[in-house]
Amino acid sequence: MLLWETYLVSLQLSLSCCWAFSCQSTMSSPDFSLPGDYLVAGLFPLHSDYPGVRRRPTVTFCDRSNNFNGHGYHLFQAVRFGIEEINNSTTLLPNVTLGYQLYDVCSESANVYATLSILSTLGTHRVEIPGNPAQSSPMTLAVIGPDTTTHVTTTAALLSPFLVPLVSYDASSVILSMKRRYPSFLRTIPSDELQVEILVLLLQRFGWVWISMVGSEGDYGQLGVQALEGRATQQGICIAFKDIVPFSAQPGDERMQSMMRRLAQAGTTVVVVFSGRQLARVFFESVVLANLTAKVWIASEDWSISRHISSVPGIQGIGSVLGVSIPQRLVPGLKEFEEAYVRADKGTLGPCPRGSWCSSNQVCRECWALTEMPRLGKFSMSSAYNAYQAVYAVAHGLHQLLGCSSGTCAGGRVHPWQLLEQIRKVNFLLHKHTVTFKDNRDSLGGYDIIAWEWNGPEWTFRVIGSSTSSPARLDINTTKIQWHGKDNQVPKSVCSSDCLEGHQRVVWGFHHCCFECVPCEAGTFLNKSDFYRCQPCGKEEWAPEGSQTCFPRTVVFLTWHEPISLVLLAANTLLLVVVAGTAGLFAWHLDTPVVKSAGGRLCFLMLGSLAGGSLGLYGFFGEPTRPTCLLRQGLFALSFAIFLSCLTIRSFQLVFIFKFSAKVPTFFRAWVQNHGAGLFVVISSTVQLLICLIWFAVWTPLPTREYQRFPQLVVLDCTEANSLGFMLAFAYNGLLSVSAFACSYLGKDLPENYNEAKCVTFSLLLNFVSWIAFFTVASVYQGQYLPAVNVLAALSSLSGDFSGYFLPKCYVILCRPELNSTEHFQASIQDYTRRCGST
Repeated sequence: MLLWETYLVSLQLSLSCCWAFSCQSTMSSPDFSLPGDYLVAGLFPLHSDYPGVRRRPTVTFCDRSNNFNGHGYHLFQAVRFGIEEINNSTTLLPNVTLGYQLYDVCSESANVYATLSILSTLGTHRVEIPGNPAQSSPMTLAVIGPDTTTHVTTTAALLSPFLVPLVSYDASSVILSMKRRYPSFLRTIPSDELQVEILVLLLQRFGWVWISMVGSEGDYGQLGVQALEGRATQQGICIAFKDIVPFSAQPGDERMQSMMRRLAQAGTTVVVVFSGRQLARVFFESVVLANLTAKVWIASEDWSISRHISSVPGIQGIGSVLGVSIPQRLVPGLKEFEEAYVRADKGTLGPCPRGSWCSSNQVCRECWALTEMPRLGKFSMSSAYNAYQAVYAVAHGLHQLLGCSSGTCAGGRVHPWQLLEQIRKVNFLLHKHTVTFKDNRDSLGGYDIIAWEWNGPEWTFRVIGSSTSSPARLDINTTKIQWHGKDNQVPKSVCSSDCLEGHQRVVWGFHHCCFECVPCEAGTFLNKSDFYRCQPCGKEEWAPEGSQTCFPRTVVFLTWHEPISLVLLAANTLLLVVVAGTAGLFAWHLDTPVVKSAGGRLCFLMLGSLAGGSLGLYGFFGEPTRPTCLLRQGLFALSFAIFLSCLTIRSFQLVFIFKFSAKVPTFFRAWVQNHGAGLFVVISSTVQLLICLIWFAVWTPLPTREYQRFPQLVVLDCTEANSLGFMLAFAYNGLLSVSAFACSYLGKDLPENYNEAKCVTFSLLLNFVSWIAFFTVASVYQGQYLPAVNVLAALSSLSGDFSGYFLPKCYVILCRPELNSTEHFQASIQDYTRRCGST
């Protein structure tokens, strides 16, 4: 409290000095003051401020030639008219009259003088400082105005310690919403917080993401630009250029020329001008001088429908102007009230006293510009209605405070803080419009969206939409807008054009709005919520290059009903039938020389192994399962190993009997006595069985979903082809094939009935070629038909080995029975013996 007292003492000294050196006594005038039970003060810009630079803090003389402010005049009359209506009302404040003290605040110094006058004790020129400022009783209970944020912040700061309600009709700056700094401030105009949200929605509505921003020096413009920049950046809008028009700026001066050059270089089509009216005019006069055309200018509420701006010479050629404005509401009866005021008899006016100034209670001859009523423009209508609302808000607050609801007001002493509490709670209808305060301080109203229109030199504007608050929303009829471009197309304002579908944005420079377009790689897609990073598809999905979505992969495997499957199944089944028929044929002719020379009962083991390998091939068809993965390659590898072991030992025995038995009789007898052939087959087959068991234990073949082979397919397969166990089993069978081939080749000169070298060699060569072809295809192709290639290779091996070994014998049994005799075989052996003896 000591700090406030010190501060107020300094203000008292300033006030005393003001009266001592600048402020002469003036006569009273009913135009600027009206006695009443309770007084309301009003602060209005009836004259314009002097634009020159001051060298010292002197009080500005408001009443100068050619500086009358028609806009402030209508605000002034709206307050007078509202108070007159209230005093004539029988329902609002009955038996209570409101008085007023109205001030012309054309400058900051005049505004401070008026505020201190409001705080002064009635009948004195001093500001009394009680122990508790909240209990003070200034000459007025509430203040209406002033108009600009700069003036309001000064007035609010002075009135806040005394909790004198200050209801502004035209100050929208966000800074005034700070309750702790300005606890007694309210306003009947929406806050710039809402205006900023609406401007951002307007930019988004037309896709303008590359913009420039210009503000005016002072709280309104600078804080507005700051808030708009933060909000726009959050919504993905880039600010290419930003600058502030200083108070000292003049049209076309060096500072403004530099701003125009940089604005042109920014390359933006859309420029948001968040500025007060005075500096906005300086800016647009500079725009016209710089010939900046073909742009879209977004207007803040303060200048969007002001004739002060539309009257700039040459402004109709700068492009399109959109903006926000306070909804147009008329004060019923205000026009007639002003006309009656002009017609009223003012009496004879005397000259102004020497050194007097006319900021209030103006009765001098030179001050009587108010006798000519200016035309009520639409911008002034909006502000006049806001001032009119402010008067009624104060009246309704006082109505509740005095308990007037019963029909009679209590009267008595009222402290400003008591009235402040009631004004914050008001909620009433004023000409079908609800008046209340959001968070007890800001108006809940919205904005109109307007567009400028020109009919030759005649300017007007059209309401093209509206907005609401809580939440902020826009409703725009775009067909009402006349754009400056060809064919009335909406202008674009982007740094880089939108990418094609499936192309990500690669940012270059400092702004995310400037980018290059790069297609997404195959297997990735561009999520619509993130244009700057391609997202990988899921495991079960795929996407081509430059895609904006993923597609389900097709699950493929070798089905039973495909044409190639049907052919292979038919061939495999035929092989089984032939093998079974051969086994029956051999069983029927088991005691014939042909069957005995082929191996006798060993042939059934060989045929059974071929049948087992053929049965294993059925596991390659249909969706792979754990049992089919275990059996299909394992059963084939083991069965084929048994067959090759039998073939090898059979060829070895024939060569050994005819060529080496006489040379090593002891080994031959041991071989026969110990069943060497059967022992070899058992050992050889056991080795392959062990390899297969190790394979199944360590590298267990399992069903797998293969995703890497084809981007759009999921190939169902088994894992055996990728395992070391499979390669070992295959290598062992290869070793047995080479052994069989070697033994068969050594017997190429045996007796004709025992000479199987040609057929066996051919079948083994077919076996080698089949598997070489399979591995060659597998190295370049990993699709759904690879199992079919595997089946074809296995079927070729089985068929070739069967054909090379058993078909010639079946031919003899069935077609040449005369060759299947003991005499024929003995003759063949004798012929071989004679040939060997002759050599």
